[in-house]
Amino acid sequence: MATPKKNPSPAKKATAKKATAKKAPAKKAPARATTKSSNGKRRAVVVAGVRTPFVKAFAELMELDTIALGVAATRALLDKTGIPRDEIEAIIWGGVVLPANTPNLAREIALDLQLPPSVQGYTVTRACASGMQAITNAVAEIERGEADVIIAGGSESTSNATVPLPAKAVRAVAPIAFGKAKGLNDYIGVLAQLMPLNEVLPKMPKIAERTTGEVMGESAERMARRNEISREAQDVFAVRSHHRAAEAVASGRFDDEITPVEGPDGWVHADTIIRASTSVEQLAKLRPAFAKDGTVTAGNASPLTDGASAVLIMSEDKARALGYEPLAAFRSWSYVGVDPADQLLIGPAISMPNALARAGMGLSDIDLIDIHEAFAAQVLSVTKALGSKAFASERLGRSEAVGEIDDAKLNVHGGSIAIGHPFGATGARMVTTMANELHRTGKATALLGICAAGGLAAGAVMERV
Repeated sequence: MATPKKNPSPAKKATAKKATAKKAPAKKAPARATTKSSNGKRRAVVVAGVRTPFVKAFAELMELDTIALGVAATRALLDKTGIPRDEIEAIIWGGVVLPANTPNLAREIALDLQLPPSVQGYTVTRACASGMQAITNAVAEIERGEADVIIAGGSESTSNATVPLPAKAVRAVAPIAFGKAKGLNDYIGVLAQLMPLNEVLPKMPKIAERTTGEVMGESAERMARRNEISREAQDVFAVRSHHRAAEAVASGRFDDEITPVEGPDGWVHADTIIRASTSVEQLAKLRPAFAKDGTVTAGNASPLTDGASAVLIMSEDKARALGYEPLAAFRSWSYVGVDPADQLLIGPAISMPNALARAGMGLSDIDLIDIHEAFAAQVLSVTKALGSKAFASERLGRSEAVGEIDDAKLNVHGGSIAIGHPFGATGARMVTTMANELHRTGKATALLGICAAGGLAAGAVMERV
């Protein structure tokens, strides 16, 4: 990984961020500039994206809750782009583990940043696809003519997830909480109801499906068995994710999208989960995490992560009028559901082909493919399904397979296994990285896919502007 930079002063940091903003010199828009996409409709464009470093839960950023992380990413986006605050019309934010008392993260972020009171906001939750949902909502609103400037993104602090008390404990202490316990006998009665203590102590929350009781890792294990994905294949994929992410860090690919964040023990400048030196031999030593004879381990799965990502979405005419150089736009997207009791995380094998069809494209037309890495087993199951004629016939109603994915196009800068996965932020991270990559390389199109709890999935096609 790259050597951490020295702690910048607030003034220097702001100056540096503004210097890297994708803002073109004020000049007359070229003849090709238009508010229309190739199909003649008003077009929303991605102007810039910024994210915090992604770090493991209960580590460097554990004292920053999901709102504070969202504020950090959004403030950096404002500094980077220099967008006038009175031009911002809304914030749309994604989150999964929402604070009980302040679940509308978007509005709280706007208020904490002291944006104009007119900057309205709402929060969306679609499990791991929440950040993508926030962005496509923003794109849809702009393309319908409802707004010109929206900040969209997502954040997650699994370090600060609410740990619920068992119902028995809540009922027992209710008289005290509501001031109804008056005398010693009342308090003694409350204590009596709390016995035995093992029945009222908080338990570690499990991210399990309500309908099946399975945690995601157990679902990934079933997918690996069903689709004949070996332990070795999963470990090889995980190592590749780390190595590609490390290469991206070393090349400076992430410099333009990560902002330093101050934690309780100092500044965090870069992602902390990426391991450039990891190997298949090292991962092979790890024990299965969800079944004694399983293949899914902590090494080939994404870790619990804290982080946030914010993206500036504008109408193309507004962007060019203000002197910004758009990076990318969306040609299509698709959200789907599958049976959680079947293959919980197979949804991208349906949502991605749907998005391609809506864009009038095939897999061979795509230059870059970015699939969220919840588990190596899940990604490999999805890519195998896309190459399967039987799957295409059974699940997509097609006579031919969607196609084989070229390894050179897939997750070119690594993915969630290496970088981390703050549930609400991952979609916005993927959009930012792909928009930057399309703009930087001159490639034309990118296909994104995200699996999510509840048997949900998202797919989207982005194009360079």
